Amino acid sequence: MNREELKKILPHREPMLLLDESEKVGEEVLSSYKVRGDEFFLQGHFPGKPVVPGVILCEIMAQGSALIMADLMSRSIPLYAGIDGVRFKRMVVPGDTVSVKARMISRHGNIFLVDAIATVEGEMCSRGKLTFMLIDKETWK
Repeated sequence: MNREELKKILPHREPMLLLDESEKVGEEVLSSYKVRGDEFFLQGHFPGKPVVPGVILCEIMAQGSALIMADLMSRSIPLYAGIDGVRFKRMVVPGDTVSVKARMISRHGNIFLVDAIATVEGEMCSRGKLTFMLIDKETWK
């Protein structure tokens, strides 16, 4: 799926849409985002040496996990319910393409636990277990 197709599933829009493409392959979701260099989160992080903030890498991993829940997202909004064991191993800078591999570990009703790994050129930059809660769009106000 490209960005326009992802907008039919994800509630995110620019400047917070942080995926260029995503696809479900078997039990895994594979996604990517190319860091252009003009993103708002790079403007002051850090002057002269822009580095993608860790919290943004977590958001890229979260959005990269979305197709796991895609069947339910037509009527639901995914919200973070937890971020566990996240580690950052490599800086991500303009020009890098972040690739995310996500797989569901477990599901309990509207709660999803996902293992997500983000890499750049095959080298891990971040990894963690992400918990999502789906909230009904009708009650979202």
